[in-house]
Amino acid sequence: MIENAAQAPAQIPSFHLYDTTLRDGSQQEGLTLSVADKLAVARHLDDLGVTYIEGGWPGAVPRDTEFFARASSELELRSARLAAFGATRKAGVAVQEDLQVAALVDSGAPTITLVAKSDLRHVTGALRTTGDENLAMVRETVQHLVGLGREVFLDAEHFFDGFLHDADYTTSVLVAAHEAGASVLVLCDTNGGMLPHQVTEMVEDLRSRLAAAGAGEARLGVHTHDDTGCAVANAISAVRAGITHVQGCVNGYGERTGNANLVTLMADLQLKMGMDLLPAETLEETTRIAHAIGEIVNLAVNPRAPYVGASAFAHKAGLHASAIRVDPDLYQHTDPRAVGNDMRMIISDMAGRASIELKGRELGIDLAGHPELLSRLAATVKQREAIGYSYEAADASFELLVLDALGQAPSYSTVESWRATSQLGRDGTLETEATVKLHADGEGPHERKVAIAEGNGPVNALDLALRAALRERHPEVDDFELRDFKVRILDAHHGTDATTRVLVRTSGRGLEFQTVGVGPNVIEASWEAIYDAYTYGLYKSGV
Repeated sequence: MIENAAQAPAQIPSFHLYDTTLRDGSQQEGLTLSVADKLAVARHLDDLGVTYIEGGWPGAVPRDTEFFARASSELELRSARLAAFGATRKAGVAVQEDLQVAALVDSGAPTITLVAKSDLRHVTGALRTTGDENLAMVRETVQHLVGLGREVFLDAEHFFDGFLHDADYTTSVLVAAHEAGASVLVLCDTNGGMLPHQVTEMVEDLRSRLAAAGAGEARLGVHTHDDTGCAVANAISAVRAGITHVQGCVNGYGERTGNANLVTLMADLQLKMGMDLLPAETLEETTRIAHAIGEIVNLAVNPRAPYVGASAFAHKAGLHASAIRVDPDLYQHTDPRAVGNDMRMIISDMAGRASIELKGRELGIDLAGHPELLSRLAATVKQREAIGYSYEAADASFELLVLDALGQAPSYSTVESWRATSQLGRDGTLETEATVKLHADGEGPHERKVAIAEGNGPVNALDLALRAALRERHPEVDDFELRDFKVRILDAHHGTDATTRVLVRTSGRGLEFQTVGVGPNVIEASWEAIYDAYTYGLYKSGV
């Protein structure tokens, strides 16, 4: 539940991790959150251990108004504190009569973050008011909300650009907010154009100016955007300069190029700078939570994201594998388990015996005592990759390759033949049909099965026909779903005669895996990938 706004803040850490995914992050192109989504993300953020969760702008965005109304009865936060975002009173309007300020109060949020212009050019150009009126807007709004028992933060919009233009005026905005009772003064790189050395210099200069104005004890925060690719670096520079409140978004969500990635920032501050921000067991949930939020917002975590990406601790070169077999830390900057991730070996034409041995260990297959087999597998991988196969993203196909080399390959059927045909019907529609003939393997008679299916294209028809042929002996195939299908044309200069590679992602029965197929055309390559997918799925299901 949202705590009573009149209560004093619960135990708040000396260093603030402030998440703005639900407000600033949702401004990312292609990212839309329902109220139910926002509530679900907030629960994950609480599990992540952030200090504050900015829920949105009540009064300005109807969905955010509803979020705060529902949060009062549906959201039970264990450690995080909910914050509402909004603007200072409008120019020429009494703070008690400003409807948006009233909406912030009505939200029930114990913390309110006010955005205020701190660049004089924006004050006169965007707000169309005077510098003095802007200072009064800041001072009166902060005093009003503090007087109602709310904790108030001030987001100084365009702080860094404003400070470069007129440091005296920008500083006066922060001094006015501090004197009125604001708990944190947040320095915003709204346009995302700063570089780390600039952030350090300006924060140090500001602190000297605040001390001279009698506000040296003010707590400072930072809000950075990634337009120069420096959002996390800028935030770290600010922390080194004395900032004790950082704002960001999970997975770096946000408009344009995004906000500072709070996940990366948290890990950097704790693992690299030695700051005691979260219990170790909480930090270990980072990867799981980052991906869980990615599922809710329907934006998969970048595989190359620091710390939590699928490739963050993936190793491909044989030289790396040889060293990692001796000591994993030789090619890893930190223990992936600290953030709940894991080391992963990638099998490619660069693979040597060490890579394959480590990959086998990752898959639960001990190959250490089989040097000749390792050499043979390494040669096979190089040979198959040379003709178009890629095992980097197809662990399932690689595992089947290893099992075959060990003489342990699972077999559920022997294929007699398959075919797929397409023809244009009399009504002008394309009709596609596939036929699969196979003999069921395993105990009992090797029954011959013939299945015919129509589909939306030849690949779909083949998938349905194969599933139908396997179903009677192995009904588990209906639990699997082909989730993704990627086609890559190799040797494209050969035109329609080029080799084709297909990657198929399959899920079901608690599994998710990828298989690869290569052939002279997309149908043959697809058949191999799909056939391997059902074989692997049945095998991993214990059939």
